[in-house]
Formats: sequence, C-alpha cells, structure tokens
Amino acid sequence: MDDVIGFILELDKLKGVTRKVKPLGLDRYENPAEHSWQIALAAAALQPYAAQPVDLPRVVSLLLVHDVGEIDTGDVMAFVETGLSERKAAERRAVERIFGVLPETQAQALVALWDEFEDEETPEARFAHAIDRAMPVLLNLANNGQSWRENGISHERVVARVAEPIRRGCPRLWTHIEARLAVARQEGLFGA
Repeated sequence: MDDVIGFILELDKLKGVTRKVKPLGLDRYENPAEHSWQIALAAAALQPYAAQPVDLPRVVSLLLVHDVGEIDTGDVMAFVETGLSERKAAERRAVERIFGVLPETQAQALVALWDEFEDEETPEARFAHAIDRAMPVLLNLANNGQSWRENGISHERVVARVAEPIRRGCPRLWTHIEARLAVARQEGLFGA
C-alpha cells in the first residue's frame, strides 16, 4: 500500500508543470493534469466520430498516462518539432521511474499503456493521439490564438504538426478543425 500511495502522491507533481496554453477565461497557464482530464472527457464525447470503433476505457487510460513523464521532463509545446527523439527518450526514462514506484505488475501495465500511446498502432492509440493534438488547437481557436501568438507559431506549423494524427484518428474532427483554422488564419490569430 505504501508504494501505491507514494505513486498517487508522485502524480500530484503533474499539477505543478506548466503548459503554454491558458484555460478559457483564466489568466494562467494550464497544467498537464488538467489537460489529461479534459482530453479524457473529450474522448468520451468524440468517441462516435473515431475513425474506427474504439474501447473507450482503454482510450481514457492511454490519455491519463500519456503525459505522466512530464513530471520529470516538463512540457514542451505540441508545435515544437526539434529535439523530439531526445525528449521522448527522457520522457520514457521518467515514465519508467514514476510507474516503477508501483509493484512490478502494475508498473509494467502502465508502461505498456504509455508505449501503446506513443506507438500509435492501435485504433485506441490513434484516436487518443487525435484528441491530444486537437485540444491545444481547440483552446487556441477559442482564445484568439493566445499561445500561437505568444510563441510565434504559424498556421503552416500547426497544420503540419496536427493534421495527420487528427485525420488518422478522428477524421470528422479534422474536417471541423481545418475549416476553423482557415478562418483563424484570415483573422490573424497566428504568431508568424
């Protein structure tokens, strides 16, 4: 029990990591714990639009573990493309450390979920990735491009980073977002 409680308390540190986008109506940046909660519920709402039938509890599990490594590594904006392999290796080490607090069987199961998310090979992982990539876009569209403008992110960079994962996992969501991105471009909501 002590190991499980230690793990639960270790997860609390995710609340102290800062992301680059602000929650709607708030003058602070969100944290990955809030992000994970929101995309888990977004997946439930968007499940009927998944590219393939998905096991929703598995999708939610993937979304809840996908950013746990940021406890050690911090968050890097979704639109940053450089250093990706180094960041992923560091995040993998962090995930092994954090999940490793648990008894071995539980730790292995959670690392396997993290790997599944990263590999994007199952319908659940592709759908989870779609939701994960869509959320910062949806927030930026709703808050006048706040993090795009603050960080010099262009329309082309957003599309290059999110189009394929969203299209692959939730095509109707991409159709919706693509049209809204075009309007946002006309309105000058991008930083470059």
